[in-house]
Amino acid sequence: MNGIINFFKPRGMTSHDAVSFFRKLLGIKKIGHSGTLDPNATGVLPICIGKATRVSEYFNEMDKEYIGELTLGIRTDTQDMDGKVIDTSHSKVTEKEIINSFHSFEGEITQIPPMYSAVRHKGKKLYELAREGKIVERESRNIHIKELKILNNYNNEEIIFYTKCSKGTYIRTLCNDIGEDLQTHGFMSYLIRVGVGDFKIEDSYGKEYLNSLNKNEVKKLLKPMDFALTHLDEMIVQDRLYNQLINGAKIPLDKSNYIENKRYRVYCLDKFIGIARIITKDNNPLLKMDKMLA
Repeated sequence: MNGIINFFKPRGMTSHDAVSFFRKLLGIKKIGHSGTLDPNATGVLPICIGKATRVSEYFNEMDKEYIGELTLGIRTDTQDMDGKVIDTSHSKVTEKEIINSFHSFEGEITQIPPMYSAVRHKGKKLYELAREGKIVERESRNIHIKELKILNNYNNEEIIFYTKCSKGTYIRTLCNDIGEDLQTHGFMSYLIRVGVGDFKIEDSYGKEYLNSLNKNEVKKLLKPMDFALTHLDEMIVQDRLYNQLINGAKIPLDKSNYIENKRYRVYCLDKFIGIARIITKDNNPLLKMDKMLA
């Protein structure tokens, strides 16, 4: 069984728990998730099964979509609803100030990962240090907030918003930073992930529904591996070159504006066979398979 299932992760379940659930459900060990979704968040968590585990690394390149709630006036040590309240503010802000603040966080920005995160510092995860009461300096990261929209009528406390963002974005840190920008405090009081690339929440399947199915019925819900790779350009290779490709040969290409190290979804014999990239030798472009998945 090979493919990807669009799982609706419930609140309280870790991404590792989700993998364990599918291993038990399907009786298959080779299962992985597409990238951590916080236990306190719900929503889309693509689960990779069989050979599809080999494409999970490419999910990082996909845009993520969320609907969240920012509560103003409160700061927590985890920047979300599960943390300890460490400060409060009674400052009032206007609707115009909130709208302007949200706009200021759109585009290319920098963000400092929170202490309660899986980012590593000298070989140790930050959340492990945080639980020991330690706070260490973290380097800021470049992220891209592609969309950020307020969805509800502002009531000076809770703001419901939608965002589409790049990999590495912490929504709870975004909430915290908007609160600071407004000269008050803020924390993420709710989060649901509504999209990961082409995987959308309206097409996801919940735990209870999946438990009601047999193995063959679950298999019918799987998306093919290349469904998760539409952000990579497609390349169709002549059928006569199939054996060369699967045996690791580098295929010469014409010099039509190929970019070195660019990756492609490769099709041959009318099927998806894997992921390849462009390398050059003596200024000549060659196609080299990185992952054979046929």
